[in-house]
Amino acid sequence: MELLVKHDLIYGQLMEVIEPHLIERYNKALEAFGLPGTKLTRFRIDMTGFSPEIAEEMDDQQYLDPNAVNRRFIILTPAQESLPVVHTSFSNTGSLMHAFFQANRRAIHAVTIRDVLYGEIGEDVAQVEDIEDLLSIQEVNFHVLTADNMLGKAEELRKLCDRLLGSPNAWRDDAMIDRMVELAKETGDIRQNDLVPDQVVFRHEAFWSGHFGGIFVFLDGKSTTVICDPQAPGFRRSRPWQVSYIPLDDHERIFEFLRRTGRIELPHASWIEQSGYIDHRTDMLLLSLIRKHDPDVRFDRVDAIWLQTWIHRNAKAVTEDGGYPFLQSADRHIRAEGSFPVDDADAKDLFLLVRAKPDHEDCWLTNRLLSVLVPSDFVSRFVFDKQGFYEHYESYSEDFRAHVVKTLSNTYLRDKKAFRRRLYGFEEEENDA
Repeated sequence: MELLVKHDLIYGQLMEVIEPHLIERYNKALEAFGLPGTKLTRFRIDMTGFSPEIAEEMDDQQYLDPNAVNRRFIILTPAQESLPVVHTSFSNTGSLMHAFFQANRRAIHAVTIRDVLYGEIGEDVAQVEDIEDLLSIQEVNFHVLTADNMLGKAEELRKLCDRLLGSPNAWRDDAMIDRMVELAKETGDIRQNDLVPDQVVFRHEAFWSGHFGGIFVFLDGKSTTVICDPQAPGFRRSRPWQVSYIPLDDHERIFEFLRRTGRIELPHASWIEQSGYIDHRTDMLLLSLIRKHDPDVRFDRVDAIWLQTWIHRNAKAVTEDGGYPFLQSADRHIRAEGSFPVDDADAKDLFLLVRAKPDHEDCWLTNRLLSVLVPSDFVSRFVFDKQGFYEHYESYSEDFRAHVVKTLSNTYLRDKKAFRRRLYGFEEEENDA
């Protein structure tokens, strides 16, 4: 992973914490969770407060996610809102945190001037044992605390203010007035600084979960579609009248579901030609074939001429795989006819030619599913499914790792927004890294 760290391909864009008072506050939150405080004098955090350095110090990557549900968070500063989420069991953790920041910006800003906000994203289950546990999560409740009880003091001061204004003789209570002055010294003027979060309950929309090898949950009105390994506990057992279950290897049904619900863009020249999508998929596919059939190749030598030579020399393997001939045929057909007849092709091949509809609310989740179904495309995997990318990266040779890092650095990292706009048709930033 050192090469990924060096090129900001893992744990990139995190916020460094070096101020002693912030480290002290972070430790108070850790101790409130029953965890030992850190001895580090410098570490980085993501939007949720997760730190890769502290995880390494504790030898526990799950220290803020002990049961892979009811995720904990630590907020030291409002600036965390712009950070990615680098460690999570749910794909929508980032969007839920972002919604919490947006809904409670004033309170977060006011509290973190003097204190730390911490707590957990509370869900209706304490432990995930089967798919039904995941489907039972309809909304989440942010349980918010402060290390120095800033929220409690603000609430106490608010009640005393109400009493002072509502009771005719309350101003004669010297002990109450002294208490109000004491509290105001810590909380400030709560009429100007709203210390209590306004909204803590949020809907739990469509998501990916890392449980049971990875589960995709899509919502369409009152119906739910689950896509995962059919060996996952609870598959096809929960609410069959409301929940549709599709095995992850049933490409035909997955493609039909995505097409029927309007989540994918079918292969049309209007976006295929200007995006360079087929050229990109072709390059990724060929690199995957080379790794499979010629693992000792030096990838620093690979260029367009070298690739053509390799294709000619390995024509049998390329033909048997079928992906490269399919892409070449589809490219010619789209250029000539303006579209590709999807009903005449195998769904496994069609996943090479489609992308999520950029304006659909599930576009990131859909592209994540597509990246899982097209594992040869390590660039798309990195963009939409970093956990999956890092797992695959571990299986790469040192030479191919260097090539992957170089490719990502020269394409995606050079200008993320422009790259996403061209290849996937949208610019929205997802909070992960």
